[in-house]
Amino acid sequence: MDTQIEKVMLLKVPLDIVPPKELPEVISRLLEESKKNEPAQKGMNIVLLSLWDLLRARRNKEYREYVSKAALVIPISKSLVTGAKFLTGKQVYRYMPFNFIIAILDTLEKKELSLFILGGSNRILIKTEKNIRYTFPGLKIVGRYEGRIKKAERPAINEAIRKSSPAMLLVGRKVRGGELWIARNSRNLNSDFRLWCSDLFEVFTGKKYRPSQPVFDKGLESIGYCIRNPFKFFRIFPYLYYKFLLLVYKIFSKQ
Repeated sequence: MDTQIEKVMLLKVPLDIVPPKELPEVISRLLEESKKNEPAQKGMNIVLLSLWDLLRARRNKEYREYVSKAALVIPISKSLVTGAKFLTGKQVYRYMPFNFIIAILDTLEKKELSLFILGGSNRILIKTEKNIRYTFPGLKIVGRYEGRIKKAERPAINEAIRKSSPAMLLVGRKVRGGELWIARNSRNLNSDFRLWCSDLFEVFTGKKYRPSQPVFDKGLESIGYCIRNPFKFFRIFPYLYYKFLLLVYKIFSKQ
């Protein structure tokens, strides 16, 4: 099967079209592709893109380049799905981050591959590792390290990841630079996949809110986030700006 994944450009930011039923096969194909590369070129970044990330990519050159070079850019906001439909007429599929990562781990376990986890506090990581081992007993966890990495420890952590050569490197909060830590260290990591998700480990351990599937499918998960953090209500302003950009692009695309 062709390894090319259909892409659309939404406000000059790429999105990949990956139907849920095709995700395991897409991951398997990308793994095979990564294995063929030399260690220096090995590794593919996966980006879980929210509406706020899309707006960030438009204004931040480093982040935009990171997204543009990613092997997969998966939308997680319903606004991106409706925006892509409005501008391109294409059906884009979004994923709940937790479910998307579970699907990847399931594929890795079936192939008896490995995982390295980085980020969060040591207490959260220990519990995360325990939960992953219980859920995916065939998945090898070859290393873990908390997010607050001291400057003197950075080379050793990178070397540990490089030597363990995991199929997947999962990076969570507290890592300096956040998602851009992956972009800045990719050449030294020697992993097949690299993925950052801010509250992933906290969700794994039940410390963070995870919306139900019906709530997510309706695009209402932001209500729960706003109730827990009222400052998120101010996101209405970038949301309105996004809607304005969609309208401008639509008007000019017809001229």
